[in-house]
Amino acid sequence: MVQYNPKDWITFIFRFHKSDTFRQLIPMMIFIGLYTYGVAYLELEYWKLSEKSPLSRITVMHGMLGFVISLLLVFRTNTAYDRWWEGRKLWGALMNNSRNLAIKLSVILQENHEREYFRKHIPGYASVLAKHLTNVETGKQLFDDVQIDIDQQKHRPNQVAAKIFHKINDLYCRKLITGDQLIVLNNEMQALTDICGACERIKNTPIPYSYSAFIKKFIFFYVMTLPFGYVFSLGYYAIPVVIFIFYVLASLELIAEEIEDPFGLDANDLPVEKIASNIKRHVEEII
Repeated sequence: MVQYNPKDWITFIFRFHKSDTFRQLIPMMIFIGLYTYGVAYLELEYWKLSEKSPLSRITVMHGMLGFVISLLLVFRTNTAYDRWWEGRKLWGALMNNSRNLAIKLSVILQENHEREYFRKHIPGYASVLAKHLTNVETGKQLFDDVQIDIDQQKHRPNQVAAKIFHKINDLYCRKLITGDQLIVLNNEMQALTDICGACERIKNTPIPYSYSAFIKKFIFFYVMTLPFGYVFSLGYYAIPVVIFIFYVLASLELIAEEIEDPFGLDANDLPVEKIASNIKRHVEEII
């Protein structure tokens, strides 16, 4: 995730990072510029059309369609940001839940070797979940000097959660925790699985294909018809105007595409690995 100072907005104008939409759209912007130049040359130099031409009336259509496309893009970006923010809230809940589980176990458990087990496995769950959501292969994850075996063919976070709960149940069978304490810890364990399921729902359920495809087609045909209407009033100055309009509309769609899946490796995705490392540090401080 890109770290920045939100108050230092002047530097944003001249700063281009690797995921900036301007770099991604340069080839298409060049094509749009050449296309607009071709349309302008044909209308002004070759066909010598005037402002009374029927093509000039397309400008009225652009005014109406511009309002429609702006509403679609606002809804698109808001929907994508809601998914990104929901993912951040889920990982904040995982942070709090891991702390609560660690605090309760630090009070309940008296033997140091029992605490050591949870000191490694609670942050281990967050680390494996981060790699599970970012599709990083996880065969065996090492956490300091303790090895947690993960079967690649099975659900990886569930395996770590099962190991933790198996240990808690073993403590109950050995009378090291009471039935009431088992119920309290069971609620914390259930919250881990609930968070994992909610993150997987966001990861595996993208914006419906038909809706995403429609917006892209709408933007493409809208921009491709812009030169026919603006050439008569702007002349060759329509070239930078059309390029700028395309850049704004396409950038909004690219930004929405990037943040609708917050569990990836893009520059603006959630820093789940950093959050997992913070969970590890906090749990080790508590237990």
